[in-house]
Amino acid sequence: MPIIEKYDAVVFSLQEYKKKLETPQLFFMPAINPFSIKNKEMSEWEIKERLEHYKIPTDLPLVVQVSRFDRWKDPEGVIEAFKIAQKKVKATLVLLGNVATDDPEGVDVYRSLLDNQSERIKILSVEDTALVNALQRHAAVVLQKSIREGFGLTVTEAMWKGTAVIGGNAGGIRYQIRDGENGFLVSSIEEAAQRIIQLINDKRLRKKLGRKAKESVRRQFLMTRLLEQYLDMFASFETKYRLK
Repeated sequence: MPIIEKYDAVVFSLQEYKKKLETPQLFFMPAINPFSIKNKEMSEWEIKERLEHYKIPTDLPLVVQVSRFDRWKDPEGVIEAFKIAQKKVKATLVLLGNVATDDPEGVDVYRSLLDNQSERIKILSVEDTALVNALQRHAAVVLQKSIREGFGLTVTEAMWKGTAVIGGNAGGIRYQIRDGENGFLVSSIEEAAQRIIQLINDKRLRKKLGRKAKESVRRQFLMTRLLEQYLDMFASFETKYRLK
């Protein structure tokens, strides 16, 4: 990669993206802005208003996945896991995504899911960051059942809100969730279903995992950490250029 080798450093988000290069390689995991509309605190009234606006029922625990309508996010697997869990617990599933007009595959995935719509399975294609915030805060369980994943910022966002998260055992999700400590990692539909059942039935466990999840994001995945890493990198460069 001769072009990359002309640079002073190359930044990757995960170790597995490492290349054979002469250029120094650094690894900065992504981070979230806790003050953005998607992540800032919301009152109970604001949460209720957003959910009611989209006619999302709140009489039963919510199970939520927020992601693009993409095969690698495994929305079909989420629905199947939820249907298995429904045999043991009462809950509502919300799949929230956004279908771009220039993404024909995403449109196909979205349309293929619509036959599963029911009173207890809601599939929404809207772009509303306040709704994302409200869903992640109100949810009893947030899923990100990815089969393949870069980093998975929706996991970070849900963890920041103190919500129990079930993540696919893939990519950057593994760097965020310590299985059984601040969330759960799953590798199959059946595992996901069992974890949904477990968390719906155990409010104390949900709260415990949520507290630890929020603390792990506070320590590792806020924008201040990422900013500090970039500032340290820039300060380390030896250059003849200086601001006067």
